[in-house]
Amino acid sequence: MTDAELRASCTTHLPGHRQPTPAQLFAAMAEWSAANGVAHDVYGSGTLIQELEQKLATLLGFEAALFCITGTMTQATALRIACEERGSPLVALHPTSHILRHERSNHSLFDHFKALQVGDPHRPWSVGELQAIPDRLGAATLELPMREIGGQCQSWEELQAIKDHCHAHNIHLHLDGARLWECASAYGRSAAEIAQGFDSVYVSLYKGIGGMGGAVLLGKAGFVAKAQEWFRRQGGNVYQRTPYVVAAAMQFDRRLAAMPDYYARTVWLYETLRDFPLLVPNPAWPQASMLHLHLPVSREQATEIRNRIASEHGIWLFNAANHAPLPEHSYVELYIGDNLLALPDQRVRDILALWSAELTLATARAE
Repeated sequence: MTDAELRASCTTHLPGHRQPTPAQLFAAMAEWSAANGVAHDVYGSGTLIQELEQKLATLLGFEAALFCITGTMTQATALRIACEERGSPLVALHPTSHILRHERSNHSLFDHFKALQVGDPHRPWSVGELQAIPDRLGAATLELPMREIGGQCQSWEELQAIKDHCHAHNIHLHLDGARLWECASAYGRSAAEIAQGFDSVYVSLYKGIGGMGGAVLLGKAGFVAKAQEWFRRQGGNVYQRTPYVVAAAMQFDRRLAAMPDYYARTVWLYETLRDFPLLVPNPAWPQASMLHLHLPVSREQATEIRNRIASEHGIWLFNAANHAPLPEHSYVELYIGDNLLALPDQRVRDILALWSAELTLATARAE
């Protein structure tokens, strides 16, 4: 049985949102489209898509917003334009940034820009580390929250210092806001307050929002117009974007309204994890509605435990295990969404106890 099949067979899921089947999703999209009189866009021109773009621009306080088919295209394009406008091809990126970790050197192969790494791989980068770069930067990218290190964020004061420094030194500051909504409650600020001071912002329409795919780029009108042209040049001028926009628009308000609840549930989970010392959270306290759990077993053992609990108990613990720096250790990502929110407290404790018991057995066998 494949991982996807095993996951689908489970009746209880810890991470993320409930995943409807294609039939369920398409039926909900059809019902919503009929109720709202949705018509297809043509090459991005249409009432629904432009209303969503304007909604996001207003929500985050930018002149313009533009749908793009992928975040990968969105961010590389935005940084290319930023560097051209600022007269330097250099972009400061954290070592764990999505661009460096997951995009197969697209920025280099397509000659979009040149990357300089800033900061420690295990911590958010600081204004001091940015100031220590002697080269003239065209742009700097900041991810909030930082997924690859458990959803960590700069402090509010550090974030403001970074914004001030970039503004004073003519550095385009770009926000990788794929999970922007998830850190607002931790900051105690609105998404617009967080985005203020950035020159451009990318948000995802499918991660926390739960759509089918797609992204939105926000910035000044002229900047966004340039991006639109570059999206066309790179094959992003999809004929009809309606399915992606409907899938996001029909649940956008509900997801945003639930973000404080997701964060509150994350805080509750951290408090509960104190009773299960083999499940070690990173960061030490939640900075978004996500976290990493570090486990005292190898990636292969972690996956075996997940699959056994899924097969025997119908519980899906996590999507993937990763190697940790220490040998025979691993870590997993846990995104807090509708699934964990809907589970009764005692049910979650029982699942953590089952997981912890399996880890105890695995470590005992290794001794």
